[in-house]
Amino acid sequence: MRAFDGITCYEVPARVAIDKVPEAAELPYQWAVSPYRGCQAACSYCMARRGHRYLGLDAGEDFASRIVVKTNLADRLRRELTSPRWHGDPIALGLTGDCYQPAEETYQLMPRVIRALAEAGNPFTVLTKSPLILRDLDVLREAAKMTQVNAAVSVGFVDDRIRRAVEPGAATPQRRLEVCAALNDGGIPCGVLMAPILPLITDSADHLLSTVRRAAEAGAVSVTPVVLRLPSGAREWYMGWLEREHPGLVPRYQALYGKGPTADADYRRRIADQVRGLTEAYGIGTSARRWRRRRSPARQLALV
Repeated sequence: MRAFDGITCYEVPARVAIDKVPEAAELPYQWAVSPYRGCQAACSYCMARRGHRYLGLDAGEDFASRIVVKTNLADRLRRELTSPRWHGDPIALGLTGDCYQPAEETYQLMPRVIRALAEAGNPFTVLTKSPLILRDLDVLREAAKMTQVNAAVSVGFVDDRIRRAVEPGAATPQRRLEVCAALNDGGIPCGVLMAPILPLITDSADHLLSTVRRAAEAGAVSVTPVVLRLPSGAREWYMGWLEREHPGLVPRYQALYGKGPTADADYRRRIADQVRGLTEAYGIGTSARRWRRRRSPARQLALV
């Protein structure tokens, strides 16, 4: 166990490196590897909060302040990647906690994880909200010589006032989009995971348009919309925030999420169709781009 900056890290051996992603998560990934459980970004909506309960920890404050560190993850991963039962399917990195959260500055697990995947020739995608990924740009480039390497920055909205309220420990949306641009410029294809879209808060036409437009400006190779999910753990924490900050929305959320952790299917289809139309309009994901990225030095922030 190690403590620093108000964070307690529990150093544990990983019993399993490659986890199956539940279909109920509605994410475009089947398999995941996560160096950390818990996340210092402290996003109130994070679906991974529930996992802390299985560790005897709280899904609320503990999720952001008590981080489980899988110190032997790279060694365990190497063994699983060479198992005859593993068929080399694509892997997502960082679903139970941002793999480039501040704890990574201390533990530096990711370079070894990336090299393990590269040596096995196993395709992977890095998911993050953190500029720290740029520390490993050279490692990612080397891996890309041996397998397919992608990245996705999570930017559900671009209003920084909302970010301060629900993602207090995360980098600003602008910094994340700069990371997207830097990765693409550096040869690592990077898209935007537009997650989560918050019903009645960031789902207006203006919010969706602004987020997709900014993703296009950053050169995102794709935009994948994900409407907020509220499984047990995240539901209590997020709804507590909603009751404090937007009490008038609580009944509408109860109706929208009345049947479980996912929003009404018609609502989700409508949002997906809106985002799809916007990405097509901006030419995101096409070889002949109809939208040219415009990066203003006045708007660009320092990356490190």
